[in-house]
Amino acid sequence: MAIADRRETGYRMRAMPYIDRANPILSDFPPAIMTTLYGIRNCDTMKKARVWLDAHKVAYAFHDYKASGIDKATLERWASKVGWEALINRAGTTFRKLPDADREGLTEKKAVALMLAQPSMIKRPVLDNGGKVTVGFRPEVYQGVFAKR
Repeated sequence: MAIADRRETGYRMRAMPYIDRANPILSDFPPAIMTTLYGIRNCDTMKKARVWLDAHKVAYAFHDYKASGIDKATLERWASKVGWEALINRAGTTFRKLPDADREGLTEKKAVALMLAQPSMIKRPVLDNGGKVTVGFRPEVYQGVFAKR
């Protein structure tokens, strides 16, 4: 599998083999769903997720939101799909070091603002598989997500 590394954007693409659409045998396959894995490169859970995806030959793009940031629209889209409570990493040191005033009385708007300011506060990994969002890594969940492929 070819790997293209674009360090300036924080994305790492796992390229799929080229499929010739003129070939009638290969053209019967459905178009590939774009999968993006969001997180922090050196996180142990992220490493486990990337190893699982590689072992199962899942083509994906990697977005390091600590290095490249994350936009508000993406966070709001995720929050609408999985809930903002699932996105915020309350167990992490970044969240625990916040002043009590910032940690208490969280709303979606306040949580999104905190995650934008401190991307380390986003639970990881976030897997966006063609619009279906999964937060965290558990092999059995990933197996279910990619079983229909």
